[in-house]
Amino acid sequence: MTTETQWPRWEVFKQDTPSKPHQAVGSVHAADAQHALVTARTVFVRRPSAVSLWVVPADAIFAKTAEELQSREAPSEAPSPLAERPSPFLAFRKTSHKRSMTFVDFAGQVDAVSPEEALDLARERFADGVALAWWIVPLGDVTKSDDDADTIESWFAPAKDKTYRQQSSYGVIGSHVSKHKQGRATE
Repeated sequence: MTTETQWPRWEVFKQDTPSKPHQAVGSVHAADAQHALVTARTVFVRRPSAVSLWVVPADAIFAKTAEELQSREAPSEAPSPLAERPSPFLAFRKTSHKRSMTFVDFAGQVDAVSPEEALDLARERFADGVALAWWIVPLGDVTKSDDDADTIESWFAPAKDKTYRQQSSYGVIGSHVSKHKQGRATE
């Protein structure tokens, strides 16, 4: 008897424009990849400027922080089995702690026989900036939204007409409590 009551977690990567990389924007729980894509569209594409979504099962991500890489791996971690032939992996990296959200950007693709080798190749090939963390994902575990024009229009165009402003853009509704206290004092 299973005690699992939640659907598996999927990490979501959104591309804002064709010239920008896919960027991790959060996660959803879903029964399968298509369910994850639809849920991700509902949750993360409510604002303008989305042209593509990718979803990846969270347990398919091989992740290492800069600190883990400096300490040369955790001793209890067993290496992944090696494939007979290299297969494609997608490499993502986190480059900043500046914002409260986690931004992990797509860096590129490498072919390797294991996630560990893919990480080493990614660190060599995409060394143009500081990486605080790396995520390595087998390409076969990535489910992408269709990139044909009709799908892009039906999935992402409705968000174009929505306006979005930061909370600070809205005026204050109401007044400070001290104003009401002064009013009582004069009555």
